[in-house]
Amino acid sequence: MNRDDQATSREEPAVPGTDAGAAPAAAPPDLGDPSLYLNRELSQLKFNVRVLDQALDERTPLLERLKFLLIFSRNMDEFFEIRVAGLKSQIAFDHELVGPDGLAPRRVLAEISALAHQQIERQYAILNERILPELAAHGIRIVRRTQWTARQKQWVRRHFRQEVAPLLTPIGLDPTHPFPLLVNKSLNFIIELEGSDAFGRDSGLAILPAPRVLPRLVRLPDEACEGGDNYVLLSSIMHAHAEELFPGMKVLGCYQFRLTRNADLSIDPEDVEDLALALRGELASRRFGDAVRLEVSDNCPRPLVEYLLQRFGLGADELYEVNGPVNLARLFGIASQARFPKLQYRPFTPALPKALMKTEDLFRAVARQDVLLLHPYESFAPVVDLLRQAAKDPAVLTIKQTLYRSGADSEIVDALVEAARAGKEVTVVVELRARFDEESNLGLAARLQQAGAIVIYGVVGVKTHAKLMLVQRREGDELVRYAHLGTGNYHTGNARLYTDYSLLTSDPALCEDVHKLFGQLTGMGKLQPMKKLLHAPFTLKKTLLELIAAEAAHAEAGRPAQVTIKINALTDAKMIRALYKASMAGVRIDLIVRGMCCLRPGVPGVSHNIRVRSVIGRFLEHSRVYWFANGGEPRVYLGSADLMERNLDRRVEACFPVEGKKLQRRIRKELDLYLADNTSASVLQPDGEYQRLRPAAAQAARNVQEQLLERLCGAGEAAG
Repeated sequence: MNRDDQATSREEPAVPGTDAGAAPAAAPPDLGDPSLYLNRELSQLKFNVRVLDQALDERTPLLERLKFLLIFSRNMDEFFEIRVAGLKSQIAFDHELVGPDGLAPRRVLAEISALAHQQIERQYAILNERILPELAAHGIRIVRRTQWTARQKQWVRRHFRQEVAPLLTPIGLDPTHPFPLLVNKSLNFIIELEGSDAFGRDSGLAILPAPRVLPRLVRLPDEACEGGDNYVLLSSIMHAHAEELFPGMKVLGCYQFRLTRNADLSIDPEDVEDLALALRGELASRRFGDAVRLEVSDNCPRPLVEYLLQRFGLGADELYEVNGPVNLARLFGIASQARFPKLQYRPFTPALPKALMKTEDLFRAVARQDVLLLHPYESFAPVVDLLRQAAKDPAVLTIKQTLYRSGADSEIVDALVEAARAGKEVTVVVELRARFDEESNLGLAARLQQAGAIVIYGVVGVKTHAKLMLVQRREGDELVRYAHLGTGNYHTGNARLYTDYSLLTSDPALCEDVHKLFGQLTGMGKLQPMKKLLHAPFTLKKTLLELIAAEAAHAEAGRPAQVTIKINALTDAKMIRALYKASMAGVRIDLIVRGMCCLRPGVPGVSHNIRVRSVIGRFLEHSRVYWFANGGEPRVYLGSADLMERNLDRRVEACFPVEGKKLQRRIRKELDLYLADNTSASVLQPDGEYQRLRPAAAQAARNVQEQLLERLCGAGEAAG
């Protein structure tokens, strides 16, 4: 029986103690055995590989395939900046941490290097042999220097002299011009020279940084081409005219390279009096962290490669010689080209649920019933509109909101600013330490403060990751609360790209819990009991463990027992052990984990009842869902937290119940679509590898994202 068959014909677990002649029970397995756990960094890297795989899927429009290839580049940049940099720091400071998988950082780095080299080489092969030729067939070309026509050469020369050369600063290397400190991920050239300059210097080497203000992709004018969209890379332009920067000298070679640095911030909130001020200072240093990777053109001579490695203190395993541009992410300008709609996913219009279609008063609609939205299939506009309505409504007295990633110029921030200026009591908990959004969050915090809002930076040492909004409104003689709770960020752009749930509610108990949580974030006091809300770092982990254990008890008692969890990552060892125990008790467990998963499924006697799948498609799967059969009375939670140590132990997270049979049945149906997907899903195997699912010969193709587009906004086939 293959693994796909097991999905539909799983054997019922044996009931313990029914065979009087059975042999003595074997000793229970050791759930601390490292072989039961997968390494988190390697699991994250394999997720990036699954993203790259999408670039080869012929069912996906061509420009979208290019996007997946470029997303792989971005993901790998962050992987080296954070994950690899973290491992290297452990080794450098002689503080090597070994996780449940038992692999030491040096071993992990070696395995990362082997897999990353293989996949980056594969990435450039896909680009050069598949994507670029197919783009050229549709009239979209990146014209190489060797292919430039006389007219194109003339135009490029003029462009270089007028737009590029005035901004360049070539740096000759000699005792008075030491090797420059290069910015993280910047494009640079090492240039080999022959001859002496006006001062008699003849070091033979120069460094040429490409200014960040210059576009890396330049569109050639139509009059210089023969149809289509034609582009040249800034690297090609600079390479072709490098000799003009060194008059009277001969350029023997010009080779592009890029250095990746440690970009993690190292602020201890307990050691600073003003977190915002400290963060501003630390952001500048992010550009010049320790080197972790060197990318260089694969035609660069070995002596120059060795020279660069020595300058940056890197070894051969940290060198990546590439057959193409070292800064591939710059090609997003082509991937987002709107002139070729047939090469992209077709657009769709997010739907509105019936409960909101015929009403302009969102408070009245939410007072009647809870409203559940699944973005991007259903519009994020009601969330923004509720806040806008609150800003204008004289009956609204206070608005409280958490912001993790939103952007200083977002519609959400606009509405909060309007509310503050209108005299509402506006309190915003801004998490400054949202990785790579710190600068944006500093900007939005300043903007809110200028408007008169109270801005809080959360709790010292604990990131605020919960997604909550609370509005208090005077209705007659009482204050009525309305809340929004979500699994995603208050970012309207992400709401078109990420799958996330939103709940709009006026449930008094749930809104009271949200009010208490804001009190914990902005004030001080002992932990207050919550009626419905689960929140980290206090009750969330404990309750989830209890819910999993309860399923095991149901299974042992012969009652319906099933767990379905949809998250972005699963790394917490206690959670994994709890799931193993439930599996051993006979609980059927389905995990939909987009990225890192340290649980090893399919191990006989331990995780034989656990299936793990990852879904990658048009939208980034971001929603977190926790579904428990609970003996036939399901309990369903949505939340902001993944099953990671950082989320459960070191962050403020909120997980909220979905009540009412109708909404619970809806979520169950949507989870079942994920579990039935046989085109965009990959199933985790016991050896830690992923197997991409394909429809069997007589089986219909099922793509969950297309099905949800069709069901919720009538655009399934139009999706791609």
